[in-house]
Order: sequence, then structure tokens, then C-alpha cells
Amino acid sequence: MHTVGELLRQWRHRRRLSQLDLAIAADVSARHVSLVETGKSNPSADMVLRLADQLDVPLRDRNRLLLAAGFAPRYTERPLDDGALSAAREAVERVLRAHEPYPALAFDRRWNIIMTNRAVEPFFAEVDPDLLRQPVNLVRLGLDPRGFAPLVVNLADVRVVFRSRIRRQLAVSPDAELAALYAELLDPDSEDASEPDSVDVSNRSVESDVVLPMILRLDGRELRLFSTITTFGTPMDITLEEVAIESYYPADEESAAYFEESGAASKQPPPPAVR
Repeated sequence: MHTVGELLRQWRHRRRLSQLDLAIAADVSARHVSLVETGKSNPSADMVLRLADQLDVPLRDRNRLLLAAGFAPRYTERPLDDGALSAAREAVERVLRAHEPYPALAFDRRWNIIMTNRAVEPFFAEVDPDLLRQPVNLVRLGLDPRGFAPLVVNLADVRVVFRSRIRRQLAVSPDAELAALYAELLDPDSEDASEPDSVDVSNRSVESDVVLPMILRLDGRELRLFSTITTFGTPMDITLEEVAIESYYPADEESAAYFEESGAASKQPPPPAVR
């Protein structure tokens, strides 16, 4: 088991900071940082958290630092359906509903889907039921041939986006399960050599010079979407810190019309029964 000093040194190296950089940011002496890292000084819980804050350590890992220093964890981790998180859960639901008729979903740190809005439901129609067993993983769903992959025109580009995002995530906070998912689906050495490196750039619109769209072929139409990520600001619960909401937007008028028509149709009352 690592000492708190060893863990703090690992995080400092991960953030590419010198002891002096960290000391200045945390308003302590470089000598004190050195003593903590070498185990010659036992930091208080407040000092552990002060250093962790300057190192941008995730809440889950701040608890590990506190335990290594001999203190109780400070941050709770409760399921999103816990009564204490009801306001946060309702906020997520409200954001998802408000984004209709365009697709939006919420997922956790391992990209397991927590919630979706109604606009996502049509995309699950042709998905293999095995991929819809809980937990439903967004990365696997997006890249597996039994999932959304057959719908994605620029699959190679989407794979690159997933790879970049998960690499950054692992650099910020290493996770064995997420690393295994990356190795399974995103490791460049394991890719199908027959898959093109990218779509023909000559077919891209001006908008794709700003935001790379995901291009889907659905119901005989080609839909172009880009997305944004929303997270909770200054969360004090591990679950909330790790929840992300991805909202998809149409990148052109044709795509917007498709979702607006689909959304209007879903709100229509059912036709009267034939007697």
C-alpha cells in the first residue's frame, strides 16, 4: 500500500509540476512538500486536501489520500437514485427532457449510461439485446457492429474522438476498468486494418472545420450531429462529480428537421382504434 506522500508525488508527476510549483500554488514551502512526499512529515487532513485541490485530484482519489494519511474519507458516494441526491437526479432529468427533440444522455465515469431522453430511444431499435443488458456502455454501444456502428458513416472519426477523450480521462484519473475498455475497443494496434483511417475530408462541410460532426444514416437520411458535455459544478459527492450529460445538436437544417418531425410525431395522440 502506498503512503500518502508517495500518492501525492504520483499526482504531482501526473500534473507535471515541480515541488516548487505545487508549494507556490498551495501557499506552503517547497521543503514542506518534500518532507510530506518522503514521509518525514505527517500532513494534517486539511493539508492533504489543500495539496489535492491544487493537483486537481478527483474526489474518489482524495478519499484514498485521506485514508493513506490515516484519516476518514470526506466524500460520500451514493447511487443517483438515493434520496439525498433527488434534487440532482431531477436536475439531470430536466436537462435531458429540455433538450428534446434532440438526443441527450447521462453517463458515469466508465461511460455506462445512466439516463436518456426520448429522442435516444429510436437508436436502440436495431441494437443487439446483449448490448442493452445493464450496465449499457456508451463506448461499446457506439463502436460494436451489433450496436450503433452500422449507422455511423464516419466511424473511424468517431473512434478517434472516443480515443482522445478516454486517453485524457485516464491521464487525469487512472482507472483499471476504463483502461481495459480502452484496450478492448480503442487500442490502435487492435483495430481492423480494413477500416479506413478517416472519411474523405473533401466531403466535410465548413462546419466540420470547427466541430467534427458524427454522421449517422437513419431511415434513409443522413444526419449530422455534434455534441457538448455538461457536468456538475463543485460537486461534493463522488457520484455527482462523475456524472456527465452529453447533448447532441443538429449540424445542419436537414438534421434538425428530422428530429423535429420525429419529436412532433412522438407527441401525437395514438390513432383511434379500428372497430
